[in-house]
Amino acid sequence: MVTVKGPGLQSTMVAIGIVQIPIYIRLIRSVVLSLREQEFIQAARALGATPVHILWQHILPAGLAPVVVQSSLSIGTATLEAAGLGFLGLGAQPPIPELGTMLADAFKGGYSLSSPWTTLFPGLFITLMVLAFNLLGDGLRDGLDPRS
Repeated sequence: MVTVKGPGLQSTMVAIGIVQIPIYIRLIRSVVLSLREQEFIQAARALGATPVHILWQHILPAGLAPVVVQSSLSIGTATLEAAGLGFLGLGAQPPIPELGTMLADAFKGGYSLSSPWTTLFPGLFITLMVLAFNLLGDGLRDGLDPRS
């Protein structure tokens, strides 16, 4: 997608979004299929609730937690994908600052040996940002889990 539309911030965001869509579709489908067979849904059906009522009042609130957790975990993945595209020169173009572009500039200019902080700090920030969002997702999973 980025190579067809051309490098830039918007094409990078569109490409990352398109890559993430199937993950959410599969997650939502599996959550709905598993919730459909739960006892509280069967009880709502037995009490005469309409399918729309069951969807909005029972399935949506119960199925929202996995989507929120996946969203926080996907931010880390999107960060890595954007940095990778920026490193390859397909991400945000100068003068827009981007971590992958900073790393690529440091390697292209040969600064990685003479000035190691030019690669250390962007790489460290990418690592810490991905770690932070993964820990956030783990904490959200623990906090939103109804069984704990």
